[in-house]
Amino acid sequence: MSILLKLASALNRRDEEPNIALAKSITKSKDRKAVKELVDGLSSKSKDIQNDCIKVLYETGATAPNLIADYHKVFIEQLQSKNNRMQWGAMTALHSITSEIPETIYKLLPKILNAAEKGSVITKDYAVSIIIELAKKEKYNPKVFPFLNEFLLKAATNQLPMYAENAMVVINDKNKGQFIKSLQLRLNDFEKETKRKRVEKVIAKLSATA
Repeated sequence: MSILLKLASALNRRDEEPNIALAKSITKSKDRKAVKELVDGLSSKSKDIQNDCIKVLYETGATAPNLIADYHKVFIEQLQSKNNRMQWGAMTALHSITSEIPETIYKLLPKILNAAEKGSVITKDYAVSIIIELAKKEKYNPKVFPFLNEFLLKAATNQLPMYAENAMVVINDKNKGQFIKSLQLRLNDFEKETKRKRVEKVIAKLSATA
């Protein structure tokens, strides 16, 4: 039985539960054949199948990144898709495998950053998450921090508090000063006080450990 017949669209479902359940089943059984079929489904003429396949793939990657890591080139290609769902779905998948193959993802960073610059808010969110994941590695922290800093300076104010909060885990004595400075430069950009206060809280926490 084709794995595609278990997708939400094949079951005439508009919710994601069948796709999530399928991902759990694939993860539990370590079904690499099913993963391959899902990857092939990304090139389907049906957008519904494309969308379902990328959903199952990144859900699988979230708990078993080793099952989808070999397909990083396919996900990179999908960043150029005209289907926005595929674009941010591929970025999500790449994020899920960053800790599995950090060296490979680091080499692909130019393409990831290019897609983020042109992409949707969700695409940008996961690109930032990829950078943060890489920055957790001592080897890559100083190399990727400039990219993180650039996102901080250019991010929409709705996204900036989340970026700042998530990035705290990769801030060290070498980059703390620049990180705080960049956040301080953005404080006057906020229209919503709640958003500004979240960033101020990050600044305060880091300043207290200076």
